[in-house]
Amino acid sequence: MNDFDAEDRLRFEQLVLPHVDAAFNLARWLLRSRADAEDVAQEALLRSYRFFRGFHGGDARAWLLQIVRNTCYTWLEKNRPMELNMEFDEELHLQTCATPETLAIAGDDRKRLTMAFETLPPRFREILVLRELEGCSYKEIAAITAIPIGTVMSSLSRARRQLHSALVNSLQGARP
Repeated sequence: MNDFDAEDRLRFEQLVLPHVDAAFNLARWLLRSRADAEDVAQEALLRSYRFFRGFHGGDARAWLLQIVRNTCYTWLEKNRPMELNMEFDEELHLQTCATPETLAIAGDDRKRLTMAFETLPPRFREILVLRELEGCSYKEIAAITAIPIGTVMSSLSRARRQLHSALVNSLQGARP
């Protein structure tokens, strides 16, 4: 695949591999399917390995997430018109709750949040995932998405407002 020497492999392992979970997480939120996210994250890692010699330092996480993002959008262009899959497995983030009632409430809240999140445009979902779940700075998000920092900030603000509005609507619709 690439004529890496031992030093290159070690550098790749140290700089890129610690961010595999972030790569999968971004792919999962963008694609809304665990199976597709696994495939796309793997493809993105292969691409990052293939083009690692082109990485000249800086933030390896931002570099990898940009590759993941681009790979996701390429995959969506080729595959998504055929299916719109709403799957999202939140089991990875379950917290232990004390009673069946709190488990039921947490499950309902999680479903509402996921459904509200799914109503957001892909750009807003992407920016929210990068900021809130991956903890990326505005500068990192700008580098990953190739948009100006001001646009990142305004998009994040609009995304939060839309998510809030969708959650409020969901709660109002759930009242008897």
